[in-house]
Amino acid sequence: MFKIIAIVVFVVIIAILGYAATQPDTFSYERKITIKAPAEKIFPFINDFKNWLAWSPYEKKDPGMKRTYSPNTAGKGANYEWDGNKEIGAGRMDITDVTEPSHIKIRLEFFRPFKAVNTAEFTLLPVDGGTEVRWVMSGQNQFISKVMCLFFNMDDMVGKDFEAGLAALKSLSESGY
Repeated sequence: MFKIIAIVVFVVIIAILGYAATQPDTFSYERKITIKAPAEKIFPFINDFKNWLAWSPYEKKDPGMKRTYSPNTAGKGANYEWDGNKEIGAGRMDITDVTEPSHIKIRLEFFRPFKAVNTAEFTLLPVDGGTEVRWVMSGQNQFISKVMCLFFNMDDMVGKDFEAGLAALKSLSESGY
């Protein structure tokens, strides 16, 4: 009986790993919100890493995390490193491209809990009544990520954080801050 159970477990594990290998090699998670403010008012909250304390959902998950900023905290070349609890992990962001006030591209490197290099982009587009802000994270889907995606909906998990951050950015941008 033990031998049959072991064979079944082995076959199930091989099937899961085989199915994971067929998953896409890249991912992209996106959320957007319309903010009743001009892009010029919203842009500085995203373009300056020190301003992320006021709206980023990740800042609130571990208020005690260690933060290190480059001398220039805003614009192309600015970087920010964090080292936090197990929920936040550790990593670094570098602003690699800026088109003021409509686009910011960030190289997002995670050191732990998993090593990965992704891209985050913020696009601010004028729309009737304000500005549409899009937050996109994309990158390579490593094999471990492919396996995790079989059990967890990463779009929902990351998306909830993006939605919370965009809502906070909206509140901040629409207020007299």
